[in-house]
Amino acid sequence: MKLNYKRTIFVGFAFFLICAFWQAYDNAIPLILTNKFGMSQTWSGLIMALDNILALFLLPLFGAISDRHNGKRGKRTPFITVGTIIAVVTFVALSFVDAAQLKEIDKVSAIDDVKTLEYIYDKQADETLMTPDGEKFVLKEQFTREEFSAIKCQTVNEAGKTVTTLEYTDYVTPARQACIHEISTGEPGMLILFIAVLLMVLLSMSVFRSPAVALMPDVTIKPLRSKANAVINLMGSAGGIVILGAGMLLKTSDVHNSMMSYVAYFGITAGVMLIALVIFRAKVNEPKLVEIMHEDSRKYGIEENDIDEETGEKRKLSRAERRSLIFILVSIVFWFMGYNAVTSKYSVYAGNILNKDYNTTMMIAQVAAIAAYLPVGMVASKVGRKRTILAGVVMLCAAFGAAAFVNENSSIIVMYLLFALAGIGWATINVNSFPMVVEMCSGGNVGKYTGYYYTASMAAQVVTPMVSGYIMDCFGMKTLFPYAAIFVALAFVTMLFVMHGDNKPIAKMGLDALDIDD
Repeated sequence: MKLNYKRTIFVGFAFFLICAFWQAYDNAIPLILTNKFGMSQTWSGLIMALDNILALFLLPLFGAISDRHNGKRGKRTPFITVGTIIAVVTFVALSFVDAAQLKEIDKVSAIDDVKTLEYIYDKQADETLMTPDGEKFVLKEQFTREEFSAIKCQTVNEAGKTVTTLEYTDYVTPARQACIHEISTGEPGMLILFIAVLLMVLLSMSVFRSPAVALMPDVTIKPLRSKANAVINLMGSAGGIVILGAGMLLKTSDVHNSMMSYVAYFGITAGVMLIALVIFRAKVNEPKLVEIMHEDSRKYGIEENDIDEETGEKRKLSRAERRSLIFILVSIVFWFMGYNAVTSKYSVYAGNILNKDYNTTMMIAQVAAIAAYLPVGMVASKVGRKRTILAGVVMLCAAFGAAAFVNENSSIIVMYLLFALAGIGWATINVNSFPMVVEMCSGGNVGKYTGYYYTASMAAQVVTPMVSGYIMDCFGMKTLFPYAAIFVALAFVTMLFVMHGDNKPIAKMGLDALDIDD
């Protein structure tokens, strides 16, 4: 039995466009909220959690609705198509709201401008502010008006290398954000419009996220779902890499572009999503692929629907299976608590603590994940999904724990290596966790159990941006990685209690049944 990789890659274009969107969202939205609207990390985290709050209710709903849908194009394809188109239109509209906000704050948005810095100083001289490290300060006690207005965002060090100045990230950035906060709260119309359009974007994404993910198990027989999920996640990482490449091209992490317009960046993201949708629609015939899956399942004697022959009803989970399902869902909550804290805050962390390009670091993590996906899927088919996940949790926890000790003076190679390890660890977890959940369901409930998976992950992502943001506001940004490592470590403990959902042996057919070496 072999996985049809070509077919699975085309199915993966649905996940490709999802991940392209979320990469852009996680990179840009925190920066817009903090830099353009002057929000604290706590309030920024609350806004970042909106998609996950919606997802808690909408992903199981649309997963279940798509289970019952029976159109000419299949169960999932119509949701993927309509949701993507609406998401693209509203996402582009969001970029124009961002551009409009830039005009509202034009008095304080210029970089390395003496008059701008003088204006900021006059507004914030007597206010108590806080550095990214969590140290409180009063601006006039640190600088005179002339000294503050002379601060440049970058200087050339003794080695001839251009570096971001500590005075800029520690004092100018928080002072500018405080000034912008006053402007935005004094005239909140643009902020309200931004959040309203953002909600429309997130609602459209919720329409098709569960159907898109549920499509893979719909068209893949159970024993091959870890391998297929590896391919799907590989495609997702590829989508993320494309957007990170766009970020590098547009220099979104450059300190000079901290107040840039995101029209071009969001436009590229929308274009990538549309191209992926066109390829998906051209190459994926969902009803045909579902029928092929049913034929393969019958050929190998694999149960799909788990129908009780006596009652004619779908088989219910045993008490032990329900216990395993609960523990793996709790594990999903814990590792997403750690992982999402990093993904939703790292673009801000990298600029303020490390003074490094977040695009490059995140791309290394994605490339490492891509390299790991297929081998991880193969390993899981041999040693089991649970063991493989536990190994991935250890790697992710180690990477986050070590990253807590990296600072702006550390070799960037160290951070690259740690993010590569994190990428491999996350790939190891991600490839196997979703198949473990859907392994326990009947064939007709894949969308429902996909909703369970996303409810767990989204519950974590509702809480963690706010909690991690609050902790960062209180104790400084350096708390990010210790926070993440603790929650990932908790996931290791809960995974030990998961006893179901692992790989099931494939019934051998024909001459294969005589092979005693296996």
